[in-house]
Amino acid sequence: MTAAMAPTLTRTAVKPFYFNTSAHLLRITRQKATNLSEFLQALRECPENSIFQHTFRTLQEHHFIREGFSNDFAHWALSACNEPSLAENLASVDVREFTSVAELRERFVQIVQSFLERSPVSATRSARETFYFCASDIVVIPTSFVAHTLPEFAEGLRQVSVHSLHHHFIEARLRLKLMSNDFSQWLLEDLGLPDAARQLNRIDIYTVTMENVRQQILRIVERALI
Repeated sequence: MTAAMAPTLTRTAVKPFYFNTSAHLLRITRQKATNLSEFLQALRECPENSIFQHTFRTLQEHHFIREGFSNDFAHWALSACNEPSLAENLASVDVREFTSVAELRERFVQIVQSFLERSPVSATRSARETFYFCASDIVVIPTSFVAHTLPEFAEGLRQVSVHSLHHHFIEARLRLKLMSNDFSQWLLEDLGLPDAARQLNRIDIYTVTMENVRQQILRIVERALI
């Protein structure tokens, strides 16, 4: 009997899942913007890690206080440039629809470019504060939690910090080209559970906290154990 054919409860993974966490060393890139014209140019030139920083990583750092603005670009457009319509358009970008950072970047570029074509007077108006494009250097830190089976995986999910959840569920998307996350990859490739893997990928990472994400992941994993 292969691992994929064994009962889910006792099935041993092809490779164990090592729960890690990570620390981010934030750095300011060479790109910055004092108005929307400079912002558009910087959007085109900044590294992909910077696009990821101001979108996906924003979920962990600021989404509790941003009142619906899901990325740093939208927040700056409103608070520093006083352009609510632009801010709403930038905030409406759903990162889950994109399969590469390049495509995500291009969507933001299109939004800002279209706005400036409609409102050219806004292009050189000075913002209240400069937007500094940032990126993160990541230091991966192992934890003591390892899973060889689905029950062990569920227990690890209960015990690890939200930083570990973010590392595997959101941060991994940059490494995996936005296509998936570490948890889904392991469930699919090492435990042979494609349905659970797909369900994890459909979790809404925008409108909930990481603790809520933990509970949703656990519910999917626990249903797979039945």
